[in-house]
Amino acid sequence: MTEVEDRLFAALASPVRREVLRLLRDQGPTPVNELAGHFAMARPSFSEQLRVLREAGLVDERREGRRRLYRLRPEPLAEVQEWLHPFERFWRERLDGLSDVLDSLEDDDT
Repeated sequence: MTEVEDRLFAALASPVRREVLRLLRDQGPTPVNELAGHFAMARPSFSEQLRVLREAGLVDERREGRRRLYRLRPEPLAEVQEWLHPFERFWRERLDGLSDVLDSLEDDDT
């Protein structure tokens, strides 16, 4: 795995960070105060969660007057999907094989 992939998977490992991504996906660009309001944690701890997401390239920050807006950057998630694709194919082949075995068992019962 590359350093970029390591950073992406580390960022996605946290339920808090995954929820931030979900909120940004559903709501679009969101002020940091509004995002923080969804979590029962101290502001410095939440800021650390956002820093990890920024460094992984999953979000970006834009200043709009006195507000800081966060926006989802979905492009790195395509890299995760690309990495996971061979595993999906692996399991699909295994499940197809299981289906064939089960179908043959049903034929034996009749």
